[in-house]
Amino acid sequence: MNETERMLAGKLTNPRDSKLLTRQRLAHRLCKRYNDTFDDEDDKRHDLLKRLLPHTSGRIYFQGPIFFDYGDHTTIGERFYGNTNITILDSGPVTIGHDVLFGPNVTLVTPMHPLRYQDRNFMPDPSLPGKEYAKPITIESNCWLASNVTVIGGVTIGNGSVIGAGSVVTRDIPANSLAVGNPCKVIRMITVGDNIRLKKRVVLISRI
Repeated sequence: MNETERMLAGKLTNPRDSKLLTRQRLAHRLCKRYNDTFDDEDDKRHDLLKRLLPHTSGRIYFQGPIFFDYGDHTTIGERFYGNTNITILDSGPVTIGHDVLFGPNVTLVTPMHPLRYQDRNFMPDPSLPGKEYAKPITIESNCWLASNVTVIGGVTIGNGSVIGAGSVVTRDIPANSLAVGNPCKVIRMITVGDNIRLKKRVVLISRI
């Protein structure tokens, strides 16, 4: 098992492995080039994203700037929209479904480190193959992550859920939930009563 396979399997990994560093440096370069483009340079942006994110559909959009650690460890479905300043540290697999929206400053963080500094510090220790491991993140379809949301490794956010601004998601969120806070907790379920057409009708009646 090579270091990339170890990383994606959630095992202790040496992040300074030459193959990992080569891909990481390419991803960082592609992010920098994307961030230097203008909004109307559609073809250039599309080509850069195809190289950075080979496991995605063609119908995704990032306002920019963006930062990915590897890019090829991330899968994104159709009709994704990412607002400004998106960070995805994809040491572990990141899976994003269809019709997902990210507000500004959303961060997905898969890397994990040992709690004891004796295990974290870069000291020769033949009993430890690396100083870092990763846990996957899954954002299922139809989710909206509002501004300044951080998602920690090992978390799954269920289909149709909304994560409120400023939340830190440290554990799974079930489908069709409205969840907010640090740590993020479910406030209530999202129901047919949240239909925006009903809300609009209430506003119109209140103005009469």
